[in-house]
Amino acid sequence: MKFTKKKLALAIGGALITMSVLVSGCSTGSDKKADTIKIGVVAELTGNNATYGTSITNGIKLAVQQLNDTGGLLGKKIELVVADNKSEPAEAANAMSKLVNQDKAPVVMGLFASSSAIAASNVSEAAKVPFLAVGATNPKVTLDEKTGKVKPNTFRVCFIDPFQGTVGANFILNELKLQKAAVYIDNSSDYAKGLAAFFKENFIKNGGTVVAEESYLQKDTDFKATLTKIKAAAPDILYVPGYYQEVGMIVKQGREMGIEIPMAGGDGWDSAKLPEIAGKAALNNTYFSSLYSPDDDSALNKAFVSEYEKAYKVKPDVFAALAYDSALLVAEAIKNAGDTDPVKIAQSMAKINGFQGVSGTVTFDAQHNPVKSAVIIEHKDGAQTCLLYTSPSPRDRQKS
Repeated sequence: MKFTKKKLALAIGGALITMSVLVSGCSTGSDKKADTIKIGVVAELTGNNATYGTSITNGIKLAVQQLNDTGGLLGKKIELVVADNKSEPAEAANAMSKLVNQDKAPVVMGLFASSSAIAASNVSEAAKVPFLAVGATNPKVTLDEKTGKVKPNTFRVCFIDPFQGTVGANFILNELKLQKAAVYIDNSSDYAKGLAAFFKENFIKNGGTVVAEESYLQKDTDFKATLTKIKAAAPDILYVPGYYQEVGMIVKQGREMGIEIPMAGGDGWDSAKLPEIAGKAALNNTYFSSLYSPDDDSALNKAFVSEYEKAYKVKPDVFAALAYDSALLVAEAIKNAGDTDPVKIAQSMAKINGFQGVSGTVTFDAQHNPVKSAVIIEHKDGAQTCLLYTSPSPRDRQKS
């Protein structure tokens, strides 16, 4: 894996999807007489991960507005049906059930948390409705847990944790030159447990040592006892593959206890709320891996950032970018299928090849995962700075 300290640049070129004339109305997603095409969205709009869901729905709404303003889809307007999973896996299953069984959405997208995406996908698979996960990186999202086979109707637009864990391990070993890591895992999260496992595997394989491994649960608020044990193990770096709510408190409490070593994690750190929870100064000397930076200077991304800032008065984060791409990718699959039949949409989705988005290029592999690039983001006084960029594949976006 090769890293460069050049400014992130994506040469992804390409244009938004050209669509046909649209009309307005309502009915089920697959009703040929309907005046709209329903697309379901399930997202973390409330609960501990609410900033993820807000970004996801904002990115999708922006893409759909642009599609509707420039011709729609199959001669119809796109109608979004949004359901809140309240940042809970059980609620994700309930939300998906509503979207596919009650609202009759022929395709659904959304979700960041892997545990929620796995629960939702079990429902969509049973209904034989395609589901595109926006940010769920655990490999199990697209694989049947009992058989290990690929779920025929489940896809994702983000990279997966074996790659993200490798990126994090290589960055710490090769760029920060640190050899002794402590790992602090959210033991209630499939995302955190999976990312931790892949990070440890690659860190140890390439010469590092894990000197301490501890765990916590989502919604915990006091981490000082465990941080005391971690401090006693004298690591060079603390790796926390969790979500921003708990990560912020871990960073804050750790700094208050005199733990000044670097801290790092995965894309679950990416939230505007993190500096509010941890404190801007406490976040200095912290890093996380992600798929996207708004600092990318490609023409496609500049246009996206400009429109997103105009609509929402903030810069897009990785979840907004992934969601924006997801909406355009779903539209591409429906357009290529020429129909809103869920079976045809899933078949069309599987054939997506070379789709150009602001978060990178999408061609689904045999397990319905795209090969994506990664960035390393550094916090400086509460602000994010794109520090490093790596591309795993010559067919994905290239360094300039």
